[in-house]
Amino acid sequence: MAWFKRTKKGIQTTTKDKKDTPEGLWHKTPSGKIVDNDELIKNNYVSPEDNFHLRIGSKEYFEILFDENDYEVLFGNLVSADPLKFSDNKSYPQRVKEANKKTGLNDAIQVAYGKSFGKNITIASMDFTYIGGSMGSVVGEKISRAIDHAIKFKSPLLIISKSGGARMMEGAISLMQMAKTSAKLTQLSKNKLPYISLCTDPTTGGTTASFAMLGDIIISEPGALIGFAGPRVVKDTTGQDLPDGFQRSEFLLENGFIDFISHRNDLKKKINMYIDLILNKPLRSYN
Repeated sequence: MAWFKRTKKGIQTTTKDKKDTPEGLWHKTPSGKIVDNDELIKNNYVSPEDNFHLRIGSKEYFEILFDENDYEVLFGNLVSADPLKFSDNKSYPQRVKEANKKTGLNDAIQVAYGKSFGKNITIASMDFTYIGGSMGSVVGEKISRAIDHAIKFKSPLLIISKSGGARMMEGAISLMQMAKTSAKLTQLSKNKLPYISLCTDPTTGGTTASFAMLGDIIISEPGALIGFAGPRVVKDTTGQDLPDGFQRSEFLLENGFIDFISHRNDLKKKINMYIDLILNKPLRSYN
């Protein structure tokens, strides 16, 4: 009977022609919350459902912190060399070339200069998407030049850390950047210029062991992973069981390792408020 039989074929789409839902329209946070991507962008990539801070890059931080998204990128022509002729599955120059193409960046940090609430500020922001935000000679040199720039123009310095540590493809040269950046920050201090360190998820390895922990004020975002070595290495070294979340920003704040935690939406006004505090200027309301 026709009731139980399909008499006409409906519109059918072959498997190869079926379209998947476009990527990027929704995002699932670690707690399982589903958030519209446009809503995330409007909220500075923070999930309004559970306050989860997604990882973002230097471009997004510059948009948040500079007035009217108006800033000048500095030292963009610096690129990594291959002093050790490093090669495992692929050569170091090949890795750099692929990272450049993937991210549109020349290395794991960008330096920019502009105004934030009307005051000049130099910002150096790391990018984790570029070889895990690893610190090599270019990162060290850009931070050093950012410090020189801050001294020349008498501007506060903000460094936003997001790193897996030293870049193994540059060996001891990458480790030397720890001493180099620390020494340069001494010059900034002698010139009585504020240095704010913002530790984001993740800030680990040699970055934590150098400039990230040398700020006049050390800030973090909620839930950020901050530490030198991984939990397993720390446990094996100390021979002790470690508390849950001991490398998260909330635990570090409780134990005096950082000064305060700021929601990303409040970063701009908090940073400017603490710059005023360090410079002993009257505190004003930032809106």
